[in-house]
Amino acid sequence: MKVLLIKDVKSLGKAGEIKDVKDGYGQNFLIAKGFAKLATDEVIEEWKKEQELISKREQEEIQRLKDIEKKLSSVKLIIKHKLGANGSLYGAVTKEEISSALKEQEDIEIDKKTIEIKNPIKTAGSFDISVKLGHGIHAILNLEIVGE
Repeated sequence: MKVLLIKDVKSLGKAGEIKDVKDGYGQNFLIAKGFAKLATDEVIEEWKKEQELISKREQEEIQRLKDIEKKLSSVKLIIKHKLGANGSLYGAVTKEEISSALKEQEDIEIDKKTIEIKNPIKTAGSFDISVKLGHGIHAILNLEIVGE
């Protein structure tokens, strides 16, 4: 019996491969558990179309992230923060503050989890903030902290 693997199966193969297996193993385990489908011409053709669609969506997502990366590299984000007596900030600038300021000032929506701050920002000045967008795309955001 020939089956098309839908999911990776340990010691058998990876998703998308067509394998020749014993009838009982194919019917009672692989197909019953949703790891594979019977490898007919229609199923194989459907799988190929589905993979092309997934690939196309991924390319569109990568292009969208590259556009966001270009926008972020040209942005100079300014956040006003309350200063203490010695010129340092009350508290530190948080990822959430950066994310909401980016949404307000530039209309770019970034999840706060993608923002990386190496050292806490506790002073006024200019900082370069790394943003992991996904698919190996990183952007550098220029952040200016101004005292109120």
